[in-house]
Parts: sequence; structure tokens; C-alpha cells
Amino acid sequence: MKEDILVNTTAHETRVALLHQGVLQEVHLEREATRGLVGNIYAGVVARVLPGMQSAFIDIGLERAAFLHVADLWQSRQQTPAMPIEKLLFEGQSLLVQVQKDPIGTKGARLTTQISIAGRLVVFLPQDPHVGVSQRIASEADRQLLKNRVQSFIKPGEPGGFIVRTMAEDARDEDFIADMAYLRRRWAQILDGAKTAASRAPGARKPCQLYAELSLSQRLLRDLAGHDTRAIIVDDAAVLEQMRAFCQTYMPALESRLKLHAEERALFDLHGVDEEIKRALARRVDLKSGGYLIFDQTEALTTIDVNTGGFVGGRNFDETIFRTNLEAAQAIARQLRLRNLGGILIIDFIDMVSAEHRESVLQELRRGLGRDRTRSAVNGFTALGLVEMTRKRTRESLAHLMCEPCPACQGRGSVKTARTVCYEILREIRREARQFNPREFRILASEPVIELLLDEEAPHLATLAEMIGKPVSLHVEGAYTQEQYDIVLV
Repeated sequence: MKEDILVNTTAHETRVALLHQGVLQEVHLEREATRGLVGNIYAGVVARVLPGMQSAFIDIGLERAAFLHVADLWQSRQQTPAMPIEKLLFEGQSLLVQVQKDPIGTKGARLTTQISIAGRLVVFLPQDPHVGVSQRIASEADRQLLKNRVQSFIKPGEPGGFIVRTMAEDARDEDFIADMAYLRRRWAQILDGAKTAASRAPGARKPCQLYAELSLSQRLLRDLAGHDTRAIIVDDAAVLEQMRAFCQTYMPALESRLKLHAEERALFDLHGVDEEIKRALARRVDLKSGGYLIFDQTEALTTIDVNTGGFVGGRNFDETIFRTNLEAAQAIARQLRLRNLGGILIIDFIDMVSAEHRESVLQELRRGLGRDRTRSAVNGFTALGLVEMTRKRTRESLAHLMCEPCPACQGRGSVKTARTVCYEILREIRREARQFNPREFRILASEPVIELLLDEEAPHLATLAEMIGKPVSLHVEGAYTQEQYDIVLV
């Protein structure tokens, strides 16, 4: 058992850190003001159908309408060939949907009508009679045994199917039966709520939530804790008792691993978690060898650049590059989990001449990703020497959860120089002088811009004032960023 889970709880926020051999691997946040929606089930209302995109916008009661593609419409999958979305949905229709991706950036939540409800040992698929087993259980014999056991617990005529989760390998029969019965009861309650919502007149239909995912402190017991978990350390006695009660009902084997943090020093400080989170928000990640990584996250994709930095430890240049890339592959796999980066990722390893070295680096990257619970795919090196890969994105990255775009640069990472802003101001005064006839032009701008206009650019300003025949006054606005200015006509 090599993993520890730390739970830091306050009235407004719960933070969970997963440590492997003392090294931070994952961070999960849940804030009361912005709780995640993945797994929630709603009786939504179809707001708009878009035949050209084969998709629809569904009102589930959020600020932005959620998105549903025809590929995620369960009814469409049952038709051969698949029916177009406009023949299956209409505006005002009540529809049972589940959130599969949280709203990210400017995009609304992504929905599916293929419902799944996760339990401790199994995931219930109410609309699908299939019984499957988690791919993380490697042994084919164990997989078949688990599949046969679960199938034996399904009574003839009972609808739905199940996917057996990784932590079910050593479960007892009675645990399986209890978990499956609980999930069926929850599904019956959800169906009752959906029928009530659908029975309303079309004009009176309003979206409503029928099922909410567990809190983070309970989800970690269900999803993160497993055979490798040594201890689950909680710094709040009341939360610890809630987790104990949850364990006693659903997973008694984990109860003995729950511990209260009794140290005087804060839990995350003691294990260096806050410092690691701070580093995970930085653009640059230093490697132990002296090399470093640069992460650039955009809406379309994330790029990772590998650099040797000050590392000169190899026997020759090729060896130095190879060792740097190997260390970078390990660090990248960890950073992807820690930062929760998803979507398309492009990695620019340092160029390697040897095909054997390239393959070794790819294997090291895949090995590091093997511990990741989130599905990923590494596509290998492109003709340009870049590694393309994808990682499933279901929630916001750590940076998007904890940071926001800079108000000065709007997320660009740079601002216009003071001189550039000065020349914009001079051009704007020239334009306004042609249209208006004020007594005076008053410039309100940041201190660096005003100082430049009073010093190096003073001759240009004086020439402009003489040309337009109006006085120009200057005023510093301390609250303005370098790019902000106003020209007031007095």
C-alpha cells in the first residue's frame, strides 16, 4: 500500500490530495459556490434543435444551455440506420439527460441520454443489458469470473446491465447484491421524477434535477480509494464521522484506514501540498537534472516544450538529450494528472536521432500514464518530431479552477508597450479633433503612459496640440492598466 489520501475541509471548500510514495499525483477541488455537475441527472427541456449540426441545446436550469449531440442520444443508437436528431427531438420536449462534461470556458455542459449510475462495485446501465468488466483488471480469467458472478445476480426479466469496477475484485456476493439493489432503487426514484416532469403541459415544463452526484469526500471513497490506499487522513472531525458512516454502509473494508489529522501543523502544509499546487499553476516546471518543461494551455490544445536547460550530465550530447527526455516523460505524465489537462496535447521533446531512443521515451510516457485513472492515448511521433496524444477531458483543469485571465492582458500573456499606447492616444485625438470642437482634450491614462507623454513624447504631443489648435491636459489614473485610457472632451 503506497498511496495516501489527504482531505482538507472548510465550510466553503473541500480539497483532496492523492500522494503516491509521498509525492503529490492528483488534486481534486470542490467549492460550494461552483460544484461540479458530472454525473448529475436532469429532466431537461429541449430549447433548440439544430439539424445542420445534428445536435440540440437542452435547458437544465444552468446559466448556459447544455449541448447534446445525436451520437449521445440513446434513442438514435437503437435505429439502423441512425435517425436524424430532428425526427427524435422537438422544442419544448421533456428529456432525461445526464451531464458527462462540466461547462468548460465558454462552452455549456455536454449531455448524454445514455444514463449510468456509479456504485462502489458496479456501474448501473439502466438502458443497456450488457455486463462488462473494467479494463484495469488485467487477468482474463478474473474478468470472466467477475462477469459470470454479476450475471448470476441479475434476475430473469430485470432490465439494465452493469460494468464491474476495479475495486470489485475481492468483493463478496452479498456486497454485489446490495450495491446492485441500491442502484436499481435510485433509478426507480429518478424515473418517477422524470415522469412527473414530463406530465406537465409543454408550456409549463421546467428543468429539474433528479439525481446529484455524491460530495467529493464520499466520491473519493468510491472512486479513489482502493487496494493501494494506506491511509485516508481527514482534518475535520465532523467530515470524518460522515465518511465513517458512509464506509460502514457501503465499504466497511476502508473504515480502518480513515484517520483524523491530529498534528498542530495544517495537513496540506505538513505534506507540502500547497507548495506543489503553487508549482502546478506555473508555466515552467524544473526537472531534477537541470532541464525544464514549458506548459502552454489554450482552448484548442496544450503544448509542452522540453528543454535541456543546464543539464550536461551525459557521456555525449545524444545521451544528454535522451536522459533529459526520459525524465521529462515521467514528469509530464505526473503533471497531466496533477494539472488535470485534457483534450489534445502536443509534446515537443528534444530532437533525438536514434529511433530506439524515441521508442524508449514513448514507452516511459505510456508507463507513467498507466497509473492515470483518466483515459489517454499516445499516438507517437509525427513527421515534425512532435508527440501527439489525447487525454479525456471531463472537468476543468486545475488552472481554470483556481485562476482567471489577467485583466490587463486578457489572458494573452503580454500587454502593449507604453509607447504603443501613446501613439494610439495621439491618433485618437487627431480623429476626434476632426469631428468635435471642445475647449480642451483631457487624457486619462496609466502612470507609465503619462510619464512618456511628458518626457520623450512631449514634442509630438506639443506638435499635435498646435496642429489642432486646442490644449491637451494629462491626468494619471492609478486604477488603469497600461492599455487603458480615456480621452475626455472638456
